[in-house]
Amino acid sequence: MGVEAKEEQWKQKFPAFPYKPYSIQLDFMNSLYQFLDNGGISMLESPTGTGKTLSIICSALQWLVDRKNQQKPNLGNSCPSDDEPDWMREFVVSKENPVQEKKKIGVKSKKFTEANRRTGGVGDLFGNESEIGKNERVEKGGNVKGNDGKLLDDDEFLVEEYESEQEEEEGGVCKRKGSISSSSDEDEEDKLDGEEEGLKVFFCSRTHSQLSQFIKELNKTVFGSELKVVSLGSRKNLCINQEVLKIGNPASINERCLELHNSKKNGGSKIKKLEPGGRVRRTKASAGCPMLRKQKLQKDFVSDVSQQEALDIEDLLDLGSRLGTCPYYGSRRMVPAADLVVLPYQSLLSKSSRESLGINLKNNIIIIDEAHNLADSLIGMYDAKITLSQLENLHQCLENYLEKFRSRLGPGNRRYIQILMILTRAFMQAIFDEDETNDNVTSNAVERTKGPNESSVTINDFLFALNIDNINFVKLINYVKESNIIHKVSGYGDKVTCLEKQIPGGSISKEGGSTLSGFRALLDMLLSLTNKNVDGRIIVSKLRSKGLSEQDGFIKYVMLTGEKIFSEIVNQAHAVILAGGTLQPIEETRERLFPWLPSQSLHFFSCGHIIPPESILPVAVSNGPSGQSFDFSYASRNSPKMIEELGLMLCNLVSVVPEGIVVFFSSFDYEDKIYEAWRTSGILNRITKKKRLFREPRSSSDIEGVLKEYKDTIDMLSNKALNESKTSLNGAVLLAVVGGKISEGINFSDGMGRCIVMVGLPYPSPSDIELIERIKHMEGIGDTKATNSLQVSNNDTYIGGNVNAGFDILRRCKRRGKEYYENLCMKAVNQSIGRAIRHINDYAAILLIDSRYVSDPIKRSSSPPASKLPQWIQDRLISSTSNYGEVHRLLHQFFKINKNKVR
Repeated sequence: MGVEAKEEQWKQKFPAFPYKPYSIQLDFMNSLYQFLDNGGISMLESPTGTGKTLSIICSALQWLVDRKNQQKPNLGNSCPSDDEPDWMREFVVSKENPVQEKKKIGVKSKKFTEANRRTGGVGDLFGNESEIGKNERVEKGGNVKGNDGKLLDDDEFLVEEYESEQEEEEGGVCKRKGSISSSSDEDEEDKLDGEEEGLKVFFCSRTHSQLSQFIKELNKTVFGSELKVVSLGSRKNLCINQEVLKIGNPASINERCLELHNSKKNGGSKIKKLEPGGRVRRTKASAGCPMLRKQKLQKDFVSDVSQQEALDIEDLLDLGSRLGTCPYYGSRRMVPAADLVVLPYQSLLSKSSRESLGINLKNNIIIIDEAHNLADSLIGMYDAKITLSQLENLHQCLENYLEKFRSRLGPGNRRYIQILMILTRAFMQAIFDEDETNDNVTSNAVERTKGPNESSVTINDFLFALNIDNINFVKLINYVKESNIIHKVSGYGDKVTCLEKQIPGGSISKEGGSTLSGFRALLDMLLSLTNKNVDGRIIVSKLRSKGLSEQDGFIKYVMLTGEKIFSEIVNQAHAVILAGGTLQPIEETRERLFPWLPSQSLHFFSCGHIIPPESILPVAVSNGPSGQSFDFSYASRNSPKMIEELGLMLCNLVSVVPEGIVVFFSSFDYEDKIYEAWRTSGILNRITKKKRLFREPRSSSDIEGVLKEYKDTIDMLSNKALNESKTSLNGAVLLAVVGGKISEGINFSDGMGRCIVMVGLPYPSPSDIELIERIKHMEGIGDTKATNSLQVSNNDTYIGGNVNAGFDILRRCKRRGKEYYENLCMKAVNQSIGRAIRHINDYAAILLIDSRYVSDPIKRSSSPPASKLPQWIQDRLISSTSNYGEVHRLLHQFFKINKNKVR
């Protein structure tokens, strides 16, 4: 096909692309379009800086428009009216009858359980607090005396009678973490069912900043204004109620939001405040959150969003603030009518979040960007953790509640409350076991006193060890779902706490938030215990030193496989697209997320970079200026000689590299050590004579300010016309950390990143017990014998901070476990060094500082780390140099050539 014909083809096929696409962009768009036609799972890899986002938008949304045009004759009468869609009319009408008929738990139990099983729902666990009993006051008991001698009515805290005989032995569907969260707390006006939804594209990425960048790219095309687009975010990011926002903690913000939302939904509930002396003052019924009181404003919000080009989270926040109405609920109400939904990972990958937002994936398109760590991100969402302090609080609340209402509770409620108490007591015993002090003291005794002693066991062994293996967790979870027990116990406990503490005019919601969080954590853990024994591990962290009271012991469930979770998404969607700058090795992703798909059936596309070969200089540097071999392995990296040699090399680099240099270290602690050593030796002073030095802050809130100052310094010093001072400075150096904020989402285009220096191989610490469990799991994937040969005894204990046990496991790995560990390291490297090249006229040098990057012809049987670099970097990599002088000459020549280019 000739050039003119090819150009005509893209104009006809992808008319929304705002520029003339590069060849690789056209190939990318054609491949994506074809993958969407075929359906199923596909992976598309395009290096950072090649216009990947714009290519995704123009291809996927063109496919969406084309497919909708094909389907138009079959749409029938599903189109909503122009002036007001059906779902909005239903939303307004539903408000006329906000209070629904309440039913007793015993009456609805069978229907509730059956509906739950059919729909896969988890039921109304944390919201819709029952009003039953509030108007059926009992004369005897149920009252607490305040300090003023007046009786305080406690009937509202009495849980409805629960008849366990109505449960079926197999009843109930157990879900993973989050299924018990806010999804069922939303009222029916937010679900917007009854409307036939059209074909959609769901685009998700890891951070809000990445999603904002996507919206900016989208608005460069006609799709930004022609399609119905909605951005979804968390409550924390979209809340405009200052009273809620000042709580700070995201979980507490969620709980407070739901509390206000539910009181609004139930027509307003009487809010009780405690006056001095313990009296209860009942105030006028609250209408919930003030940002949701006026339905017309919510309607105005939807209307305004629909009439503008695509808005990101910040835009929605501004609009909501301007109108005085909630952008969180406003945006989620737009989901059914949307063509494109832009949302963060959690909202799409978590089943409970999808249910909460009313997201229907059936036959739709899912595009997951930045998918290089998708497997670990996915399973991380399904972890569960509960701390010793939470357990102690819950046990006390349950004990107080049972003591207060024992005579008025039926046998079903008493039994289940006692079971919950047995569990909290058993979990506490697991965390704080005094017999542990009799363990044999090893050479690591010093480390034991410094932090928690962590051990891991299977689910079955955990249950047997605590003697709770005979508990039916499915029935227990069903009980908690149906009985509203957690709200009753939390409410009563908080009321008693407020009375005891004599809180003047205090609201119980803040205390209630922490108690409710504890119950959420407990239920997450119970749900985890219903998983298959092989799907995850239980980690128990026990405190050894009483002097470190701020370190709380905990029990944590770590999910090890994402296959089942991901299959739920794949089975619903028409097509699932995984996109990223570096997706290799794709085989690992396939094995962890969709092993049922044969390798040959996986659609995969990868393209090179748009920049010419002379615009990038990747070099594996094995020796420093004085001839010292670079070895930043765990055993050698703290060597004073190694640290000094690295400093000497940087002293040379600041002279030869113009503008900005970004140096990546393996951790904040190591960067601290290097910085202090250079400051003491005087090396830091030599560096700062040529370039101003900046350091990545540990607090993410400070990063923006540091980066701005770093960029402004480079811009000022590189602009000779404005820089009239006779300063010797020629740019700036930024010390950064692999895995930090800077390595993941910040672009160092042009002068901000003329040279990227990667110090060593940033392997994660093998002292991390969760990492070790994932490695063990990976080693045994698809091979039972390998698992058995590697399996460490469940009695083995791994001590926090002790890397020797971790290295022992790694040495015993021969296949996938070892490969997984190496891949974690090189994915982090690739993410960091890929931040430098951002457009076709950009140029940068990449220095890989460690002798392990250098190809060794003797060890041909093993692949060097450099073999896991992106192909476009591998193709241009100078894999060995005779000495540092050669590196210096290459750099001098590289920058001289590129500086003289007309750009």
